[in-house]
Amino acid sequence: MAYEDPENTLLLETTKGAVVIKLRPDLAPNHVARIKELAREKFYDGVVFHRVIDGFMAQGGDPTGTGSGGSKKPDLKAEFSAEPHKRGTCSMARTANPNSANSQFYICFERAPWLDKQYTVWGEVVEGMENVDKLKRGEPVREPDSIVTMRVAADA
Repeated sequence: MAYEDPENTLLLETTKGAVVIKLRPDLAPNHVARIKELAREKFYDGVVFHRVIDGFMAQGGDPTGTGSGGSKKPDLKAEFSAEPHKRGTCSMARTANPNSANSQFYICFERAPWLDKQYTVWGEVVEGMENVDKLKRGEPVREPDSIVTMRVAADA
């Protein structure tokens, strides 16, 4: 399949089906670089969606599956923008410290204005949002769905 910008397109194969994410280096160049670096290291392969809240978002990217883990790489400095958190928005999870994003991210199911300018938006789902909608719900999720593989389209 041909993508507009394969270097800035992520291909997720989840246990519920394919999801295509358009990366936004114009909004968050360092976060996009980190996501691509981790995807190329196959860091996200097999990682679960550990927190999935109906009408809000699906969160994943923690190799421990608990919500408290991340990669061995240093945390990222916040790259907040005015980009709204809406259905399909991909944004970084973090602790109370704005500069603590590492590998965890979430995909919004619906508009979440309270997140605007507080979390780093790095992409948006352009195909397969119906598969994100199918992810098993919970906090934490019992027998959670997972990312089977995550690849940069340019490498696929």
